Amino acid sequence: MAKKKAAAREYVWLQCTESGDLNYRTSVNVKGGLPEELKSGLKKYCPRLRKHTLHKIKRK
Repeated sequence: MAKKKAAAREYVWLQCTESGDLNYRTSVNVKGGLPEELKSGLKKYCPRLRKHTLHKIKRK
């Protein structure tokens, strides 16, 4: 039987720091560690607040 390789990508949620909503779901490459850009957060659109806010990674 063929061996399965370990998954190099993982799904994470992006949580708004102001409203606390989980607005986005994205996959990240965890094989080499998370980039510093993702650890600090991303500026994404929050539909509840209707403006761009900082979103941080949240693992379920």
